[in-house]
Amino acid sequence: MPGNSRVKKVVVIGAGLGGLSAACRLARDGNRVTVVEKNAGPGGKVNFVSAKGFSFDTGASLVTMKHVFEDLFEYCGEDMADHLELVPLDPICRYFWKDGTTLDTSTDIRRTETAIAAFAPEDARALAGYLEASKKKYEIAQRTFLSRSLNDLPKLLTPSNLPDLFRISSTSTLDSYNSKYFRSSKIRQLFDRYATYNGSSPYEAPATFALIPHAEFGLGAWYPKGGIYGIPTGIEALAHRLGVEFRYSEPAEEIVIENGGVSAVRTSTGVLSADAVVANSDAVDTYRRLIPEKHRKKYTDEKLERIEPSCGGFVVLLGVRRKFDQLSHHNIFFSEDYRAEFEAIFGSLTVPDDPTIYVCATSRTDPTQAPEGCENLFILLNAPYTGVVDWEAEKERLADKVVGMLESFGLEGLRESAVYRETITPADFEKRYRANRGSIYGVSSNGILSAFMRFPNKSREIEGLYFAGGTTHPGGGMPLVLLSGKMAAELVSKD
Repeated sequence: MPGNSRVKKVVVIGAGLGGLSAACRLARDGNRVTVVEKNAGPGGKVNFVSAKGFSFDTGASLVTMKHVFEDLFEYCGEDMADHLELVPLDPICRYFWKDGTTLDTSTDIRRTETAIAAFAPEDARALAGYLEASKKKYEIAQRTFLSRSLNDLPKLLTPSNLPDLFRISSTSTLDSYNSKYFRSSKIRQLFDRYATYNGSSPYEAPATFALIPHAEFGLGAWYPKGGIYGIPTGIEALAHRLGVEFRYSEPAEEIVIENGGVSAVRTSTGVLSADAVVANSDAVDTYRRLIPEKHRKKYTDEKLERIEPSCGGFVVLLGVRRKFDQLSHHNIFFSEDYRAEFEAIFGSLTVPDDPTIYVCATSRTDPTQAPEGCENLFILLNAPYTGVVDWEAEKERLADKVVGMLESFGLEGLRESAVYRETITPADFEKRYRANRGSIYGVSSNGILSAFMRFPNKSREIEGLYFAGGTTHPGGGMPLVLLSGKMAAELVSKD
């Protein structure tokens, strides 16, 4: 456990996973920690809806890198298994194409090879080599980017590390990299999809993201019994046991800066003095809304406007009064033209005419999530961030279209079996969570040097200001966000 020369008063802005992770670690280190959150409960975008007997996780839907979650509880003196039961998923995901081809992927690589060989035998033979290269990329990331803050960049850019960094920060895009391994457009599309795990385009994001398949195939895919929302509530309970104070429905309104450093956080109800502030809020929104421009020469309003957000998400929650046995826990229904899909999302900022559709049916694994004989379907499209689409005007029409597309894939009777429907748009994400332009993962990773361009975990111009969350290093997604909280907490304690 890091040492701490004196007790610090730390205010954490936001009770998302990054803020919860930082709060737990800082409290364990002996600091006085207060979390302020604009919403009524924890989790941020990792949230839930419960209606008519159906439960829906509305954010993340898959646990990978399980050891990151376990490490947080262990650091705080507890065993995660005493609080969260993670169930391994097999198959990991079921893929559907419009010509009727389906594919189940599994952590049993032989089974996955056999399934691929049914329609792409050459690619089945290439799979083991691809996943071995993915493992090597992951191991490099584990000892570089995933273990150090960008504030330690000089330590990363040492002669001994440079060969590793060149291997992982490829000068090719993910799609170009995948094309060297796989001939089938279907299998390339499957592995291109991993760019969306960080809200980016496989035609612009670096081949660095080829490490993600190892996180699934090699380290496993998991579901927490009772729903994903049990993760933020479980970590919140851990924080309470460590003495963290939570102030919900109390949005931060300003980070007060005196003599070049933070001195307090002004909220909707008063002022909290602080030796350090960890902003788990969207970093773009934090700089733009909470910090007067005179204190941020690097992140001016003009500079913030040029930072490309990640894609947004359009969600349809569908409670249906029947079972669809062709579904697995995780399902992907692919578009026919993947490149055109991402050109719409990041180019014209419009909804693709032929979108890829993700469907998560946790009731396939956990019957408590839906009434008996029913299914809870979380349906997600990658969507453009806000600015062009009138989401309020388009959401019901688009939801109807998505349901019709799923029926064309074989889910016949889906529309008439629905007893509950709700939509969540990028505009909703922007309003509820102050996510910049409604982005899911904060900042996009489109660009070869994107790994070096994220917000660092410690401000380089404001003393005592730290960052955690999907907009910061090392990136979006639950395990990386937890790591961002860890890095922020370590920097606070070290300073």
